[in-house]
Amino acid sequence: MSELFPVLLAGVAAGVLNAMGGGGTFVALPALVASGLPPVTANALSRVALVPGAVASAWVYRGELTPVGATPTRALTGVSATGGVIGAGLLLALPASSFDAAAPWLLALATVVLAFGRHISRAVRAVRGRPAGMSCRAVLIGQFCLSVYGGYFGGAVGIMMLALWSVGLGLDAADSNPMRIVQLAAVYLGATVLFLMASDALSAPLVLTTTLAGAMAGGFVGAHVARRLPARLLRGLILTTAVIMTVLYFLRG
Repeated sequence: MSELFPVLLAGVAAGVLNAMGGGGTFVALPALVASGLPPVTANALSRVALVPGAVASAWVYRGELTPVGATPTRALTGVSATGGVIGAGLLLALPASSFDAAAPWLLALATVVLAFGRHISRAVRAVRGRPAGMSCRAVLIGQFCLSVYGGYFGGAVGIMMLALWSVGLGLDAADSNPMRIVQLAAVYLGATVLFLMASDALSAPLVLTTTLAGAMAGGFVGAHVARRLPARLLRGLILTTAVIMTVLYFLRG
């Protein structure tokens, strides 16, 4: 039980972070690798374990969803789930060494997006000099690409969604957060279907159950807490976690 306690805490933290603004992968993946799981297995297991937390958060926000421009929500959700399946397939089809080599750099990319995504969004919108207005097709294509990334790795994919919607459509990140959580849940669900059928994510049932329970509790609580904490504090906590985990992952490799 003492060995599972850090995994439980990581699950709770991951659920809270995903509900508040993203970044749960920065906690869950390193914790599962530290517990002795191979990186690819840990990645698959973390995606499966984070599904209930994402669904719990989506349930809390169910009455606050706002559409992403003129894009139908059902189409957006379908694209997110499909991309999650394809990304999960890439994770399972490519050699494990490919993920081992890419993981630190994917963490670094996600950290940069966390740190500078808002500034990049504002700069691009300023250069455009006119209101943002991506077509429905462009939004769906962008969402599909991000969902494939989310199925393969997932770090900061929710932040990337908010950046895409902000740059392309001028949407406010706070108003879009409920929809981000729903789309994140769709990506995780799509990936989970494949992981449960084709990966060894079920090879460590105690670790999976412990992470899942923590993430579900964290996701439910985090969605309520996120409404009360200042946005700047939330971003600072997530970014600090991302930087620490990225550095540790590079040192580990």
